[in-house]
Amino acid sequence: MNASLRGTGRQYWVALRALLIFTMVLGIAYPLVVTGVGQLVASAQANGSTVTSGGKVVGSALIGQGFVDKKGDPLPQWFQSRPSAAGNGWDAGASSGSNLGPNNPDLLKSVEQRKQTIEKVDGVAAGSIPADAVTASGSGLDPHISPEFALLQVDAVAKARGIAAHKVRALVQSRIQQRDLGYLGEPTVNVLQLNIALAELDPSGNK
Repeated sequence: MNASLRGTGRQYWVALRALLIFTMVLGIAYPLVVTGVGQLVASAQANGSTVTSGGKVVGSALIGQGFVDKKGDPLPQWFQSRPSAAGNGWDAGASSGSNLGPNNPDLLKSVEQRKQTIEKVDGVAAGSIPADAVTASGSGLDPHISPEFALLQVDAVAKARGIAAHKVRALVQSRIQQRDLGYLGEPTVNVLQLNIALAELDPSGNK
C-alpha cells in the first residue's frame, strides 16, 4: 500500500472517531445533562407545566382548552376561555391565529356572533364585553383571559351552579395573576386553574 492510500485511510479513521465522539457528546451526553438540569431546576416547566386535578393530569397551564359541549356551545357552569383559532377547536397540534385583518368581514361576523352568544349566556350588554372575549389570540391557544372577562361570567356561572355569586367573584379575584415584575404585560386569569378551583369550591355542582 503506497503512502497516499495510507494517508487516505488514516483520514477516514480520524473522521470516524470524530463522528463517534461528537455523537456521544452532543447526541447523548449533552441532552442528558440538559434534561437533568431542567428536571432539577425547573421540573414543572420541563414537563410541560401540567395541571392536575384529583391526581390526574387535566391539561397544561400554557395551553388553552374549551369548556363546551359536543356541539361547541359553552357550558354555563364553567368559565369560558378565549375563542380558539387552532384547528377544529382547541387543537394543540394546530396552533395558529386567524390572520384576518380588523376589517375583514369574516372576522367581524365571527365577533358579532360571539357577542350575541355571550349576551345570551352571561346576560350582559354587548358594550361591556371585553375584546379578548370575542377574539382569538395569536396562537389560538391562549390559556388566559382578562380579569374583566372572568368577572363578566361570574353571575352566569354562579346561577348555573346554584351558589352565591359573591363566592364565585371572590374566587376569581383570588386567581388574578398580576403583571410580571409589576409592570410587564397585563393582569390575567388562567381559565383551567380557575375552573379547577371552582370545582373544589362546588364539588357536587353541575359538572
